[in-house]
Amino acid sequence: MTTPPIERAEGTVDAKLLEILVCPLTKGQLEFDAGRQELISRQAKLAYPIRDGIPIMLPEEARKID
Repeated sequence: MTTPPIERAEGTVDAKLLEILVCPLTKGQLEFDAGRQELISRQAKLAYPIRDGIPIMLPEEARKID
C-alpha cells in the first residue's frame, strides 16, 4: 500500500521537514523565507536556497547574509 503524496501550497516547505532540518554548520534552527525560497541560519549568517522544492543544505551553495 502506498501513501498518497502530501498536498501543500506551491512555494512552501513541509512543516515536518522544517522541524527536523538544521544548519549543517551550527546545528541550529532554520527559518523559512517564503519570498526568497530560502532557509535562513541566523547563527551561521547563511541562507540556504530551495530549488524545485528541495532544500540545498550545502554551505558552499548558501548565500551570506548580514
